[in-house]
Amino acid sequence: MSKASGPLTGYGAFLGEIKQRIAAARVSAARAVNHELVRLYWDIGRGIAEKQVQLGWGQAVIERLAGDLQRAFPGTTGFSARNLRNMKQFYDAYSLPSIWQRAVAKSRAVNRGTGFRQQAVAKMAAGKPAELLPPVLTQVPWGHHLQILNKAGSAPARLHYLRATAQFGWSRNVLLNQIKARSYERSLKDGKAHNFPAVLPEHLAEQAEEALKSSYNLEFLGIRRAVKERELEDRLIDRLREFILELGYGFCYIGRQYRLALGANEYFIDLLFYHRFLKALVAMELKLGAFEPEFAGKMDFYLNLLNEKERAPDDNPSIGIILCAEKDDVVVEFSLKSKTNPIGVARYELTDKLPRELKGKLPSEQELRRALLADLAKDL
Repeated sequence: MSKASGPLTGYGAFLGEIKQRIAAARVSAARAVNHELVRLYWDIGRGIAEKQVQLGWGQAVIERLAGDLQRAFPGTTGFSARNLRNMKQFYDAYSLPSIWQRAVAKSRAVNRGTGFRQQAVAKMAAGKPAELLPPVLTQVPWGHHLQILNKAGSAPARLHYLRATAQFGWSRNVLLNQIKARSYERSLKDGKAHNFPAVLPEHLAEQAEEALKSSYNLEFLGIRRAVKERELEDRLIDRLREFILELGYGFCYIGRQYRLALGANEYFIDLLFYHRFLKALVAMELKLGAFEPEFAGKMDFYLNLLNEKERAPDDNPSIGIILCAEKDDVVVEFSLKSKTNPIGVARYELTDKLPRELKGKLPSEQELRRALLADLAKDL
């Protein structure tokens, strides 16, 4: 009689290992398929572009080629005229050395091991686009490429979304939401307020500056009324996944109201994170109103405690981020001048801003209420 149907010592662990291996193999196979698919589409796009230049072919060749490929490979998707045009657009968008030169100039992280090899970038910039497909392009699914091509207009913006998608495995919906929320524009240096260059080594200051946004879009919280700081914190924790996506690369959540003790006193940090790439603890304080100078002093104190009591021996200095509804950059600058710890100050937005051209042209809530009451009085 077989014993396979009865209890087997260690079977559960064995089954778990096999399941993990199968799942990993599926992911690896999917990546390999995507790698080859993107390379194929790049080669087709390159071929169309080169023949149009060399032989003077017009746009009509795309329709003809689509029909011939569909007849040659019946039942195979991906060779419609529309997708062939996408392939040419894909090649055109990333093949020119000047595109990568501009992207490299505006994104220092490209040369710090974030998906590109320095040699690859150098070759692209040196004028050899036909020989080389940048590695990051093969790490991104084709459907994501189409969203980035059609919705992100500049080379640096496209590079930003390519890197993020490759690194964090963003779904199409997450990618679309990030593009709509203008996460690239809000990651730029302009409008950022911090003291990183004064208190951190140059290489670390640059990475910390890149990790900080000038503003954070918290519209996903759905807040449409005045709330207290604790309620804002509660909602962020309830929507932690969306919040971490908004924070950006490398943030790992540790806890809320994180307790720090000093003698007989206790202190609590609103939110505490660890940043994998900065290798540093990141303390975050939430403020409902405008930035005040005393916020910087309190954060500096918290960072001293974190460095003394929580920082690991191989960690970099802890970093503070103060999120407030408004900030005056001059006030922030003077408040951070004497601080010895790295602190950044950023705004958060709970709703999309009204376009500038409409400000002052729409009625206020009181005016709408008066107009409504007047209309009701006419009907009575």
